[in-house]
Amino acid sequence: MSGQAISVEKNIAGRVFKLTTGEIAKQASGAIIAQYGETVLLIAAQTGPAREGIDFFPLTVDYRERYAAAGKFPGGFIKREGRPSTGEILTARLTDRPLRPLFPKSFHDEVQVQTIVLACDLENPPDVISINGASAALCVAPLPFQGPIGAVRVGMIDDDFILFPTQEQIDKGDLDLVVAGNRESILMIEGFGRQIPEDVMADALMFAHKGIGQLCDLQDELVKAVGKAPFVWEEPAANPFISIVRELAFDKIKAARSNPKKQERSEASAALREELKEQFFPEGATEDAQGRTLAQLKEALYQVDKQACRELTLQGQRLDGRSAGDLRNVICRAGIFPRVHGSALFTRGETQSIATLTLGTVRDQQRVEDLFGEHTKRFMLDYNFPSYSVGECRPIRGPGRREIGHGALAERSVQWVLPDVESFPYTIRVISDITESNGSSSMASVCNATLALMDAGIPIRQPVAGISIGLVKEGQEYVLLTDIMGDEDHFGDMDFKIAGTQKGITGIQLDLKIDGINEEIIRKTLEQARKARLELLKHMLTEIRRPRKEISPLAPRIVTCKIDPEKIGLLIGPGGKNIRQLQEDTNTQIDIAEDGTVTIASPSGAGADAAKARIEAMTEEVRVGRVYNGTVIAIKDFGAFIEIAPGKDGLCHISELSDGFVKNVGDVCKIGDKMEVKVIAVDEQNRVKLSRKALLTVVAETADVDEEIEEDEDDL
Repeated sequence: MSGQAISVEKNIAGRVFKLTTGEIAKQASGAIIAQYGETVLLIAAQTGPAREGIDFFPLTVDYRERYAAAGKFPGGFIKREGRPSTGEILTARLTDRPLRPLFPKSFHDEVQVQTIVLACDLENPPDVISINGASAALCVAPLPFQGPIGAVRVGMIDDDFILFPTQEQIDKGDLDLVVAGNRESILMIEGFGRQIPEDVMADALMFAHKGIGQLCDLQDELVKAVGKAPFVWEEPAANPFISIVRELAFDKIKAARSNPKKQERSEASAALREELKEQFFPEGATEDAQGRTLAQLKEALYQVDKQACRELTLQGQRLDGRSAGDLRNVICRAGIFPRVHGSALFTRGETQSIATLTLGTVRDQQRVEDLFGEHTKRFMLDYNFPSYSVGECRPIRGPGRREIGHGALAERSVQWVLPDVESFPYTIRVISDITESNGSSSMASVCNATLALMDAGIPIRQPVAGISIGLVKEGQEYVLLTDIMGDEDHFGDMDFKIAGTQKGITGIQLDLKIDGINEEIIRKTLEQARKARLELLKHMLTEIRRPRKEISPLAPRIVTCKIDPEKIGLLIGPGGKNIRQLQEDTNTQIDIAEDGTVTIASPSGAGADAAKARIEAMTEEVRVGRVYNGTVIAIKDFGAFIEIAPGKDGLCHISELSDGFVKNVGDVCKIGDKMEVKVIAVDEQNRVKLSRKALLTVVAETADVDEEIEEDEDDL
């Protein structure tokens, strides 16, 4: 590049979307400065030669946020950004998914896309800008990228769709939907909503697609301004084994693939591979006399296997014998483990999840720090995918990108039905351990999380279930597959995950291996998923009809109350004296929010209730006529000072100590005595006047009335 900046811009949704290249990162294959509003990103695409022997496309996408972009320092001891956060990993995956299908299947060169957030206005989220910038960078790079693609976010407030909503509108709205595609079709979807009906979700997707065209036009304008010639990709020579394997083994492969059991299908396919390998490359040879290689044979077997599976599917014969709209066998069990606060086992075909749930206090919430500030999460869903679930050996290295992505999808699909914090002030953590996998374990996690929530006695608004719909498409002919297995995902063209309740969709994610799907396929998929979801919900509700009436006796008991924020200091006391004493006396854990919300956790309900009563007594205004059970804290000649609540005391004058004459205060009480008193006055200086006599008089009058009643009864 010459070093001279080339820019294009377009007004989209009331703000300017600007793309610039040619000035920064000139040694990269392609580099873009993408700006929307005052959020600015640098996206660089770099290509390198293919690694020897590689048979896949090694695309790597990384996304990083610089805290300086929002004028902040990173939290913690080390003031430098470290490993990518969960949010950064999710955005990297969001950027990767629509780009990957747009490279030729035979292209195996190294490609890396790196995004850095340089400035953030805290209104326009950078994740969707990253997708557009990555597409533009690949378009200006010397790569066979079949773009451009555009990406937009759609929000919904009061049933009105909003293109590129601000962060505030996203937080307030009922829908957060990201859609990527080209002018003709949609390539990627990820969205979450408050039980959105299928027809409304389809309309939102079509609304998004209209905006995508504007961003594709903007990128085409940039490519034209740069003057980049189209990249010509020459397909490698045809594999000489394709026709041979098809002739020798196609029928055998189809027969092996018709076995409904995954393990037996795998064993039959492996035996056939070994047979052909021994036929063409005996005694461990890797090349024959004609120059054909073992790698070519393996690739041909894969391609013919794929053709066989797709042909069977289009003919109406699924690998396990089901029809296109059928679910696999579903088994649900709730409450399967002792001690844990909630648990469940969900099995669908050969996919299985164990869910365990823990209830905690406000101190157990997850603190999250990002460009938009620090916030807390009261609901967490963690997804684990051990290697034994697919019959493999693999070292445990902590959660990978896939596990983080699947967990976030399930978490955000379920969180819409949780009770609000006022009615259920618990922190909730669900762990989904995948113990067996053959297709759509993330949606199994959605179903199992719901079962565990209900088993734990959490009053969810509606149960949530999730299902994955697959696609096999050849030309204009296609078939949609409910509840896809691993092989159908591997050889098919689409993995469309949809989670929701009987009322509507709460989570949706689309991954494609082809260059897009149209409105017809989208609407049919949503309807087919709805039918499967309702069937799943029937299975789940047969096992546990509604949330249990009580939470586990092993879970903490939590109650909340609200106090005047100005009384927080009074509740805490000097050096924390009052709150420490209160926690010790009632065996509770007390947390106070800035708005005056007090959360009280206790192993028993009685302790929590006792602490709540004392807090309310301590922080509420002293009212004339109220009766307190106080403690004598000082004795004077003229009366006794009585503490009616921590930090609050009043004077009971000697004349108010008894209904008779009192010569010395010490004759009636001493320091430490408990005394029931009534508030008879509060003066302008907030001094409290108490009376014991007023209560004694009431008792005496009551006794006189009782005597009169007894005399009347005797006369009768």
